[in-house]
Amino acid sequence: MLKSAYGGHFSSYVGDPGMRRDGLRVAFEGWNFCNEVGSEAPGMGSPRLADCFEFSGNLITEEKHLDHKVNVRDNKLGVGMPFPGLTPGALNNPDLYAAEKELYLGSLCEVEEKPNPWQFWMLMLKNGNFDTKSGLCPENGKRVGPFPQTGRFPCFGSGCMNQPLVHHQQTYLAAEIGEMVGGFNGTYDLDGGSGAGIGGFSYFEVVWRKKAGIGSWVFTHKLKTTKRYPWLMLYLRADATKGFSGGYHYETRGMLKTLPESPDFKVKLTLDIKQGGGPKSQFYLVDIGSCWKNSGSPCDGDTATDVTRYTEMIINPLTPAWCSSGNLNACPPFHITPENKKILRNDSANFPYAAYHYYCSPGNAEHLEEPFSICDPYSNPQAQEIVQILPHPAWASYGYPSRAGEGWIGDPRTWDLDVGGLSSRLYFYQDPGTTPARRIWTSIDVGTEIFISDRDEVAEWTVSDFDVVVSGK
Repeated sequence: MLKSAYGGHFSSYVGDPGMRRDGLRVAFEGWNFCNEVGSEAPGMGSPRLADCFEFSGNLITEEKHLDHKVNVRDNKLGVGMPFPGLTPGALNNPDLYAAEKELYLGSLCEVEEKPNPWQFWMLMLKNGNFDTKSGLCPENGKRVGPFPQTGRFPCFGSGCMNQPLVHHQQTYLAAEIGEMVGGFNGTYDLDGGSGAGIGGFSYFEVVWRKKAGIGSWVFTHKLKTTKRYPWLMLYLRADATKGFSGGYHYETRGMLKTLPESPDFKVKLTLDIKQGGGPKSQFYLVDIGSCWKNSGSPCDGDTATDVTRYTEMIINPLTPAWCSSGNLNACPPFHITPENKKILRNDSANFPYAAYHYYCSPGNAEHLEEPFSICDPYSNPQAQEIVQILPHPAWASYGYPSRAGEGWIGDPRTWDLDVGGLSSRLYFYQDPGTTPARRIWTSIDVGTEIFISDRDEVAEWTVSDFDVVVSGK
């Protein structure tokens, strides 16, 4: 039982409740369009890195020390380079190598706790470019060959799905400001160098800082898109410490030492958005991800039948509601109120259309209710189902923003979100006559997806006090 900084008592599902532990555990992962690696960036190694250390010393005197668990060689490991635990089949396969490198870094960073150990917060960076001629991405979990490029997906040509150049500033004690500071930054432009600032290139940056013994770590994020890289995503994630994480079909490592299940959990965090990333920035106050089959059974790694499920609250006030009485295919079949009243989407007098940006169905579902819209079949290793919601009075009783602009630029807030309660009432597809799935969530994150911007855009935000809790236990 812990005493919350927000008041009251709670049990936390994460290894580092509220980001208050001086010994930080943080990792970085790079994904291409279909949540794989594809190929490593020159000289960068596999795009899995970590910065993990224990803090020791006297908080009053100057005697302080950071005992790092991951060295430069560990972070530079790339295909063809062996490490403890690496399987022979992964040695020269960039996708498998990255998955196993994450496990290795997790073993270096792991904190032993009863009943479950934990590893690190995860920073996820994803490139939305898709070279359809590459044959790299499956369609709804089934391997497909190359097909002609269309205007649906951005790609400047061969190599557009590349991994970024990454510069790592290992966390250090900055005596002049009395803080611990570290970070990752870089660019997708392989001729642009790394660590050189934004300039005219695509750019990402995450810097973390904290004073020993005081408050939360503060993670400051920046993300810049360009014409060559118009669709980029950057999230701070709490992932499962074992098993699959949301959107991933390999064994992963993370911060969720106990997996939250609807309806009995909340997410707490402080979010300060400095720049929004433009009108195409789908900024997620919180995004939760999991995986279960259309039969309701848990996922087992069979990408042809597994389905990634996402629920995303977009707080950018420039994001419109695609769901409307005249566009029912972008709406879920029904809405459920906090009082468990079901409202059908064709009930134009009562359905809260403005509460939904977009709903899309899994591409491998066999009993969809018309009209429907199928989720993008290529951007996950398996089919996916997505519920994207917007600030609206329908969500106010769960602690979510009730009107556009709440929590946006100039309105930093500490949120106490009943994510479990809301996610228990959202619609998710399931085959008729099957036992309802247990809604167990393996990833919870915050950040932005700048979705195919038509001009260079910059988003900047800070996250602190991040926690996932179950109340009253």
